[in-house]
Amino acid sequence: MRKTRSSLIFMRSIPFKKVIIYFIILAIIFFLDRVSKLYILNIVKNDGIVDIYVNDFFNIILVWNTGIGFGLLSFDKSAIYNFVTMLIVVVNIAILYLALKFNNLKSYLFIIILGGSLGNLFDRIYYSAVPDFIDLNYNDFHWFVFNVADIFISTGILCLILVELFFNKHEINNEK
Repeated sequence: MRKTRSSLIFMRSIPFKKVIIYFIILAIIFFLDRVSKLYILNIVKNDGIVDIYVNDFFNIILVWNTGIGFGLLSFDKSAIYNFVTMLIVVVNIAILYLALKFNNLKSYLFIIILGGSLGNLFDRIYYSAVPDFIDLNYNDFHWFVFNVADIFISTGILCLILVELFFNKHEINNEK
């Protein structure tokens, strides 16, 4: 009973304006991700393949990713795929909780991460794989093929790490 009461108090303490701002950010990230993926999938539908040479460092190719970010943990077995998908749902719920818990820059970074993650989660459920298409390379070294959602996830995580390193260090120094 106590958890239910504290959960209700937590939900009541979230300002409506904050929820609207977060929803707008999530919607923009999701929209950008969907438009980019639909554009690439439309090329495949019309041409049968996506293999666009942009320059020596950047190409557009289509790779279907059944794993998590950058193709890690890719499995062919549906039971493992479904388990990973459910794990992603749980992580998304935790990220949403953290975004609502904080009232600073961290909350926006969690929302950026969540926006990208929801874009990829949609694809995992709808297509049973995530379309990745951005190929960065130098000479014969190719980075993992990724998509717009991965950019938001990675940027959010990197910025969250930097915030933790620099702002926590500043807070610790102020306490001394």
